Amino acid sequence: MMKLSLRRVSSRLWIRLFAFNTLLVFVPVLGMLFLGSFEKQLLRAQERTMVQEGRLLAAALSAEERLSAEAARGIMRRLGGRHETRLRVLGPEGALLADSAKFGPRREAPAQQQGASETQNWLYRLGSYPFRLFHQLRTPAPPPDQDQYDSSGAFQGPELKAALAGRYGATTRISPGNPPTVRLYSAIPILREGRVEGVVLVSQSTYRIFQILYGIRLGVFRVFLASLGVALLISILVAMTIARPISRLKSRAEELLDRRGRLRGSFRAGRRKDEIGDLQRALAELTGRLERGAQSMESFASDISHEFKNPLASIRAATELALESDEIEQRARLLQMIQAEISRLERLLSSLREMSRLDLALEDEELEILVLEDLLTGLVEAFRIRSAREGPAILLAVAEEGLRVRVSADRLTQALEKILDNAISFSPPGGRVQLRVFSKGEEALIQIEDEGPGIPEENVDRVFDRFFTSRREGEDGHHGLGLALSRSIIDAFGGKIRAIYREGEGALIEIRLPLVGG
Repeated sequence: MMKLSLRRVSSRLWIRLFAFNTLLVFVPVLGMLFLGSFEKQLLRAQERTMVQEGRLLAAALSAEERLSAEAARGIMRRLGGRHETRLRVLGPEGALLADSAKFGPRREAPAQQQGASETQNWLYRLGSYPFRLFHQLRTPAPPPDQDQYDSSGAFQGPELKAALAGRYGATTRISPGNPPTVRLYSAIPILREGRVEGVVLVSQSTYRIFQILYGIRLGVFRVFLASLGVALLISILVAMTIARPISRLKSRAEELLDRRGRLRGSFRAGRRKDEIGDLQRALAELTGRLERGAQSMESFASDISHEFKNPLASIRAATELALESDEIEQRARLLQMIQAEISRLERLLSSLREMSRLDLALEDEELEILVLEDLLTGLVEAFRIRSAREGPAILLAVAEEGLRVRVSADRLTQALEKILDNAISFSPPGGRVQLRVFSKGEEALIQIEDEGPGIPEENVDRVFDRFFTSRREGEDGHHGLGLALSRSIIDAFGGKIRAIYREGEGALIEIRLPLVGG
């Protein structure tokens, strides 16, 4: 249970965003682990500085007539503490002739005092705690300015032996303590005509380098804390602007269905201009379509029930009368009535199957670009051949040639055939059915006009409803599904179909289809 709870929490969007932002924050902190190479560069630079100061002092002493304590002290006195290292001059036997520590403080002391206050900073101690666990960071106090030679008094180190032999010598010594003191030593021989007359011993603590590293680490930790705060604020903002709206959408989705799985509401289209707003509007459109589809199915079921009710009632009544009647003629007439009603039910079922197949087929129908004039010409010619001896004349008027639409030729032909069949059935003997094709804006218009009784004004908006017909119930096999099929097909192509009321004139059906350029 605990594992599932942790998995659920870790899968939250705002948790993932916070983890990602925090990971980015730790990127500069990881750079602190590479300060070791920077420390080596600083140590090499310090050693070069020490050697340079030592060589300058050795060169100055070489220029003197002879090496003496007075000459060495005079040069150091003239330097006036402007050097950063401790300088000592030794004679050829290793005896101390002069020590710069006896001529006042060097420039190193202020840096030590500044570093001490910096490493005692509470923020530094907080940031250095995890690094102290890995010996990466420490908070030392400034070490005393002393070294091994101050306590021993004997100058016998390996660097001095190398210098007395005429070579450059260097070594590093770590003095015990808490924390330990690290000092660099460089020994430069004083040469005169190829002979070693003395040694310049240069020493310096590495404490200032460590203070530079401490300052860098402290700065990085400050940036880390600030970045961590910004990451937290961004994560909270993201949670408020993304995670919470999505959570509300989830809750709303769970409330939309009742126990029977029926829709009992819909999403509200939000006003947000971002992707969340697009999702809200898409969900609102989706639930709206589902709701309209559910209402359409309920209405369809109610219409079917109504349409089946009348024939079944007639069949039942005729059957009961036939069973009670002893007259052969009456029973024959009742049986014929039953047969007619059964035929009517068969035609109705056939029309319903056609509608169901059409709804499924329109989803996967492949569309093509075709010229309306070519399709209508073939359709009118087929109707003329079919009704050559009887029926109204069918006329086609093309106001503009080359009008192109993206449709299924078979389905559009099917829709137009049903409209034409309906117009022909209402036309009087010797009448005519007129087809006109033209464009208006970015749409192609097809108008089908007959000379029949027309459509009553109160029925103009109902003629495309399923099972609606102004004929006598079941007359000539018409069940009010033809125009409904036509509307489904036209809607699938992104078009519109409507009936136009004309007082005292025949029916006028208008179809609009989007034009395709080129």
